[in-house]
Amino acid sequence: MYGSRGAGALSTRRASAAVLGAVLLLAGCSSSGDGDDEDKNAGAGITQQPRETDPFWVNPDGTAARQVASLEKSGKKEQAARIRKIAEQPTGEWISPENPEEQARGFTEAAHEAGRTALLVLYNVPHRDCGQYSGGGAADGNAYRAFVDGVAAGIGDRAATVILEPDAVLHLVDGCTPQEFHEERYDLLKGAVAKLTALKNTKVYLDAGNAGWGHPDQIFEPLKRAGLDQADGFSVNVSNFYTTEDSIAYGKQLSAKVGGKHFVIDTSRNGNGPYTEGDPGERWCNPPGRALGETPTTKTADPLVDAYLWVKRPGESDGECKGGPKAGEWWPEYALKLAQGTTP
Repeated sequence: MYGSRGAGALSTRRASAAVLGAVLLLAGCSSSGDGDDEDKNAGAGITQQPRETDPFWVNPDGTAARQVASLEKSGKKEQAARIRKIAEQPTGEWISPENPEEQARGFTEAAHEAGRTALLVLYNVPHRDCGQYSGGGAADGNAYRAFVDGVAAGIGDRAATVILEPDAVLHLVDGCTPQEFHEERYDLLKGAVAKLTALKNTKVYLDAGNAGWGHPDQIFEPLKRAGLDQADGFSVNVSNFYTTEDSIAYGKQLSAKVGGKHFVIDTSRNGNGPYTEGDPGERWCNPPGRALGETPTTKTADPLVDAYLWVKRPGESDGECKGGPKAGEWWPEYALKLAQGTTP
């Protein structure tokens, strides 16, 4: 409802493959972090972005990078060039419930070796997504606490930026999450913020919805109750399509109500703004005609905006709608359409 759905969970299989790639990267030719080095394992020649513009880690063995290598091997150079627009940018690594410590360690170690910061997404709160395409999450509160503990142990003192639980607070406000789960969720989120911000080099942004769902007046108090005061800031537009301009406006209105907190914006797929046709309840789900947005950077249009990030990985499905595969699975056709005519 309110166009808030679509955070999208990373499948366990894909997360495990990504971690394996990070481990292989460390074991083999690790990036030196100078911005002009190539990783020999990925097969696609993916390099890091300049640190001064974008300090976040590019996974040279991510799904998009492997797609580039496959397309080039098949002689499909035009398609490979389009997917490369995605593969060359840092994107969020969505930590799955199985072996979270191993995943967090693999990503942050690889990022550390490259002289960059890992961008991690935690999306495992109980009763997640209200039973929609990305429904699920931890079995109960204790399982979630163990999940967060594992992530924290895996990060250690290495640099990481964590996007905490897309839609989790929003769904407490919009009536999607049943009232009986509210107290537990607030407690879990506040505990996760405290655990992660206690780490030496970790920044935490608690998710705060998007510009299309409602008004900041409705969510600022719930965010504070969920631990926003202790967090480094909040995130907006995760896995959604609202323009950067609208997202800045929404974020600044919200920031004014929470003590001037900074925020980050997911610009991964907002190049053409939101979809306005079809079923209003599913405009967020694999909408056609969208495009990649501003590339990840810490050089933004407003001092309150810490970064433009690609939290959602462009090319991964929002769910089984409009012909898409399960949420979080790579959809090559959609990735090609997102990259078409876009110049990151």
